Amino acid sequence: MRPDHPARFRRPALLVVGCGDVGLRVLRQLGGRLRVLALSSQPGRAAELRAAGAVPLVGNLDRPSSDRGLARLAALADAVLHLAPPPAQGDDDPRTAHLLQALSRAGRVRRLVYASTSGVYGDAGGARVPETRPVRPATDRARRRVAAERRLRVHGRRTGTRVSLLRVPGIYARDRAGGHPRERVARGTPVLRPQDDVYTNHIQADDLARACIAALWRGKPQRVVHASDDSTLAMGDYMDLAADLAGLPRPPRVSREEARRLLTPMAYSFLAESRRLDNARLKNELRLRLRYPTVREGL
Repeated sequence: MRPDHPARFRRPALLVVGCGDVGLRVLRQLGGRLRVLALSSQPGRAAELRAAGAVPLVGNLDRPSSDRGLARLAALADAVLHLAPPPAQGDDDPRTAHLLQALSRAGRVRRLVYASTSGVYGDAGGARVPETRPVRPATDRARRRVAAERRLRVHGRRTGTRVSLLRVPGIYARDRAGGHPRERVARGTPVLRPQDDVYTNHIQADDLARACIAALWRGKPQRVVHASDDSTLAMGDYMDLAADLAGLPRPPRVSREEARRLLTPMAYSFLAESRRLDNARLKNELRLRLRYPTVREGL
């Protein structure tokens, strides 16, 4: 790099893969401290990403033929924030495989943060879950995430890349599309009665963005961290709180058998798993102080 190049070309560069709601929050919080390249499969989002302070790049992780172009982009980046979800079908994540092929070809990136899901644990029967608990995915959705995590860990060990895996629970925010439970409350969607209820975990979207940034700087190599707040609420209590804060009637309580009949298979699947995430690593290793430590502050 020539010393007379403008300062903006000397800033470290971050490639954000899958720059949706959380990615845009990361951009706002970075405030220009890094040069950000935002990869999106939607050409129509270029203006939005540019306005947020990123250099928009169009690419599609579903097409292996785009690997060479992606490798050229990866050659510009010092770090990667991988927020792209897996495909909606199957039990593997070819998108992550294609990304890692491109990163291996470029050979420059040495820090990578991946937003996974806490669903990789399956049902823990309401137990407190540390990051060392073995994964037991019960759905294809979770199995795709486990496959991505394994690929990323192998890549990290093979290339010396410092990979941080954030296991993320339910994301919410008042200004996030579909990210506030009041819509579900307003529809009258039932919840389980107390004797059947499950523990659920949450993270406010801005706190998640801050966790992503903290992991880029402070994440340990091939380390899992729970990006979760301090709440320990059953699902029904969470929905009751949302109803009270929104001034809406509390949702009806039903048995597990009634819920299976009334809800879609996807909606019911979230009532089949119960766990309480331990977030000590988030606080002690990433040194993140949550702005919204519980859902009461966040909602």
